[in-house]
Amino acid sequence: MTTAGFDIDAFLAEPLTARVATNGPTIRPTWYLWEGQAFWILTGSWAKLLGRVQADPALAITVDICQTATGLVRQVIARGRAEVLPFDIPRGRRKLSRYLGSDDTEWDTRFRRYLHDDPTERGTVWLRLRPTALTATDLSYHV
Repeated sequence: MTTAGFDIDAFLAEPLTARVATNGPTIRPTWYLWEGQAFWILTGSWAKLLGRVQADPALAITVDICQTATGLVRQVIARGRAEVLPFDIPRGRRKLSRYLGSDDTEWDTRFRRYLHDDPTERGTVWLRLRPTALTATDLSYHV
């Protein structure tokens, strides 16, 4: 998908941090996976995010970058209703590898356990947001 002067799919494929807003209001940073035109966010019973989404699935997500040294300034803002879906390990590996590298033996144990523990015992689930509104803006400038 290309709009606003840049390739949104390529931008969202970078290991950037998203900020997720729920009603409350509350905003939290999170790692995500952009796959199948949807945001995938790992969460579970240990996090307040899951309870907030179960109470009201309306979400807003922003992913942005601002590099003052290069003048690269881009943002994607998405809105929609999140779905809670069962956690699957292959998708979990794809998501975590984006941020931690492909060798999971080098990951901190708190991340490795998502790939080796039983997700139903841990309460690990996915939040999937297929945006009903997606805005991309390139505000880059020349330095």
